[in-house]
Amino acid sequence: MSADIETYLFPTPLSDASALPLRVQIRERVLAAIGAGLLKPDDRLPTMRALAVHLRVDLNTVQRAYAELERLGAIRTLRARGSFVSDTPPHPDGALKAAEARALAASTIARSQAAGLDPEAVVMAMRDLLSLPLLPSEPESGSAKG
Repeated sequence: MSADIETYLFPTPLSDASALPLRVQIRERVLAAIGAGLLKPDDRLPTMRALAVHLRVDLNTVQRAYAELERLGAIRTLRARGSFVSDTPPHPDGALKAAEARALAASTIARSQAAGLDPEAVVMAMRDLLSLPLLPSEPESGSAKG
């Protein structure tokens, strides 16, 4: 991991023009880094103060973003040690997963509209991506070459 993790995770500034609040932008970037494998379990996140200084936002904004990440089970905070990527995300119940999926869909629609994109085009792109193999390096079952 880079010595300057703030720059590694946030190479570009947050957008004041975005329809998304700054805390949500922070949360989404950290979640994206975890999902992309840039942050692995037990990786240490920047301190809240360091990230607030780097992003030029109020410390309370970063604290709220980290609190949301902790509630989602994406990170854990240890007193006097810092915040770390969780080993495994919790397994919420079906109703909670459905609510989170709906919230993510609403966020995606808002972000696409804020970026001037047609939400239907984003849905079509998602469907295209979902039809791709998850691990292209693995051979498909039943198609053995010899």
